[in-house]
Amino acid sequence: MNFMQFVMGWNSSQGRETPRLHLEICQWLDECWRANERRLLLLVFRNSGKSTLAALYCAWLLRGDPDLRILVLSADHALATKMTRNVRGVLERHPATIGLLDDRPECWAADQLTVRRRRVSRDPSLLARGIGGNVTGCRADVLVCDDVEVPNTADTEEKKRSLRERLRELSFVLVPDGLQLYIGTPHSYHSIYAETPRRELNESEPFLAGFRRLTLPLLRPTGEQRWKERFPDSVVDRLLAEAGPAKFRSQMQLLPTRPEDVRLDPDRLLPYDAPLSIVSVQGRDELRIAERRMVSAAAAWDPAYGRPERGDSSVVAAVFVDGEGHYWLHAIEYLVLGPETEAEVDDATRLCRAVVRFLARHHLPAITVETNGIGAFLPALLRHELRRAGVGATVIQRANAVPKERRILEAFDPLLAARRLHVHRSVLLTPFSDEMREWRPGRRCRDDGLDAVASCLLAEPVRLPPVAVRSSVPSWRGAARSFQAPTDFVP
Repeated sequence: MNFMQFVMGWNSSQGRETPRLHLEICQWLDECWRANERRLLLLVFRNSGKSTLAALYCAWLLRGDPDLRILVLSADHALATKMTRNVRGVLERHPATIGLLDDRPECWAADQLTVRRRRVSRDPSLLARGIGGNVTGCRADVLVCDDVEVPNTADTEEKKRSLRERLRELSFVLVPDGLQLYIGTPHSYHSIYAETPRRELNESEPFLAGFRRLTLPLLRPTGEQRWKERFPDSVVDRLLAEAGPAKFRSQMQLLPTRPEDVRLDPDRLLPYDAPLSIVSVQGRDELRIAERRMVSAAAAWDPAYGRPERGDSSVVAAVFVDGEGHYWLHAIEYLVLGPETEAEVDDATRLCRAVVRFLARHHLPAITVETNGIGAFLPALLRHELRRAGVGATVIQRANAVPKERRILEAFDPLLAARRLHVHRSVLLTPFSDEMREWRPGRRCRDDGLDAVASCLLAEPVRLPPVAVRSSVPSWRGAARSFQAPTDFVP
């Protein structure tokens, strides 16, 4: 029984058909197995079922040779244990593998299993580990690297180098004539799956040089989907709009973009002049911009000491969202410490008071404060100043662990491509548009305004209940109110 027949038998037992995409992958794996190709790379778009096929492939290999030792590596331990469960489920239920799994308790654990085999071995039949796990002392006849490259393992230069070092160590685990199969999706331009060497990482040849590869992007060169039943035109359009062109090219078309080729084009912004207005509709306050009702808002403060000539700028920004999913960047303020008449007021307090005035002026219900760097002590001070001014806004603390370049690109790229980011003309008079035009990943440039706006765009819409403090911020977000109806009912 070849692998294609094995997969079709499994799908038939589960009451479903085998997609044409999976048949194409199965045929390729069968051809490579018969040709004794033992260094393989399979690149497939996201949500294509590649990990399901990886589990079936491991089960098929064990059916053909129960004495095999398979090591599966994933991005983290949780994914590794999930793979173990998937393989065990196939072995227990596939018509061709019934009775193969050893029922003894010691032959099964969350991240390993052992089948009934002829030889005695200290290594289990299948062992699953996260890429950071310890595999010293293990030996494997088959090594499956399933999605070892993800943002958490490759979003900084240090992580890219560390991932490569860990994968190179696997040559001491795999037997000389063993099978090595990489299955994944590129997550950066400096991907381990790149076809050409990445000179920035001192590569003289591609990391997986000599591997036979199969690359299956979602869209063929003709524009036709490879899996139209699962990804019709409407789904493709939605993915492109939500992810943005750069991420779609990388995750779905398997074509990561060079960092220096990324642009944030300010010409794709939609300028407007309309002010914020609070209107009363049937006894309820609504906040509107250009006659559109706003349903949520996000504000963010990326704090610094407000002297741009000495370093970073302290920037606060406000973004509103309407019911149709359009984003309205209404205000951004680069806070600068001017002369202060009250000598006892320190710089941090003056900055907090400027933020309080910003929140009150734009009817904002909450603000996110980045607590990296000097922001660690500011949330408590800002809450104090909000209470002092009678502004009932909530302070949300957030420490950003995601690299700034990635945050900015993921926030702006989809909205600019979909033409859904409106910007007030007053914002265009600030350094914000120059930051957009000059921004390049990997280069040192001004991006404090971009970072503050990105935090707004990536934030969950804030729809908080009214606060107890008497506030100057109107409740425009549709909070429920009590209502007593007259009735003639007599008990």
